[in-house]
Formats: sequence, structure tokens, C-alpha cells
Amino acid sequence: MADTPSTNTHHESFEGIRREDEYGNEFWSARELAPLLEYPQWRNFVPVIDKARHACERSGNDVADHFADVRKLVGIGSGAQREVPDVHLSRYACYLIVQNGDPTKPVIANGQTYFAIQTRRQELEDSEQFTSLSEDEKRLAIRKELIAHNKYLAAAAQDAGVETPLDYAIFQDHGYKGLYGGLGAKDLHARKGLKKSHKILDYMGSTELAANLNRPGFTGDSIS
Repeated sequence: MADTPSTNTHHESFEGIRREDEYGNEFWSARELAPLLEYPQWRNFVPVIDKARHACERSGNDVADHFADVRKLVGIGSGAQREVPDVHLSRYACYLIVQNGDPTKPVIANGQTYFAIQTRRQELEDSEQFTSLSEDEKRLAIRKELIAHNKYLAAAAQDAGVETPLDYAIFQDHGYKGLYGGLGAKDLHARKGLKKSHKILDYMGSTELAANLNRPGFTGDSIS
């Protein structure tokens, strides 16, 4: 489906407020992002930032790497200025913010699309370096990515009411079934000739691991 004019406008706006520091690292100012996401009052945007910080922490990432608290000067009339709090946000921080924003706002959905696209672009830039790795190095890199994503998934599942280990195992099993045409974790164990104690992901090549990185309910290590 082609982008609508509104979608393109939002995407251009997100790109328009992207900044770079003196080292060439990109960031977004929370003060500039807030009105773009239709939060004209800073006090209403702060709780969204706080939720995103919490999600970042729960995913095992260093919050300080993605949310940098700063101060900035703003005009208050007659040439006078005052300092106000601001936050310099990474692309990942912005993604978490739009994930925790008001879902009834079309601009929030467009924000999710934009930052997902930006993430994909970064992945493509990194792909040349990735393809030069050996198969074992690729598997190790993707396994590390799966571990990080699994932490975020577990936190998100808990927040959604998936509380017990059994519930979480069922939740993950549905992810396997969606990817493998109805085959669950036990079916995959049997097909691969694995013992009950074996972890499925340890017996996958880099291509299959990459597919599992994008499935719902990744990873299956906690499923026996």
C-alpha cells in the first residue's frame, strides 16, 4: 500500500527534527518530538518518556545510552530566556516512545512506521559487515540479539498479564506455530532429533535463527 500524503508528511517531519552531535551520532530532542506527536503540553509527554525509559530498562539496555537528560534555553518573550529540561533521544528511545504513546493518534502509528524503517535502514547499512562473518560468528551475533529481545519480550508479556512460566511457555509456543506452519516446540524437538534438555535455538543455523528473531513469541529456550 502506498504511503498517504499525511504519512509522508509525518515521516518528513520526523526526519526534519533529527539532529547530530559533534561526533556524528544522531538524536532527537524530546522537546521537539512532543508537539510532533501531538503532545503540546510537556507535562503530558513526560509520563510517556518515563514509560519508554522503563521499557528500555526492562529490555536489558542501558537507559543512559538512549535517554540523555539535558537542559536547553527557550525564549519567554522580550528577548528573555530560561532553562527547561529536555531529553536527547536515540532512535531506539523514539521507537519506545511511540510504542507507549496514545494509540488513538494517527501520528503515533506513523511514528512507529518511521522509526521501524529507520531501524531497517541501519540494519541494511550493517549488512555488508555481517555478511563477511563466518557462519559461527553469524550464529553468535544473532543469538546475542535474541537474548536481548527475549528480555524485552518477557517484560512486555508480563505487563500484558502473562505471569506464570506455563503461560509464558504457551505464549512462546504460539510463536513457533506461527513460524513453522503449526509445529510447536515439542514438534521441533522431534523433527530435529533433540533431547528434552536441548535448547532448540542452539541447533539452528544463522538463517533459521534470523527468522526466529522476527517471529512472535521468540525465543523458545524456556520451553522444555
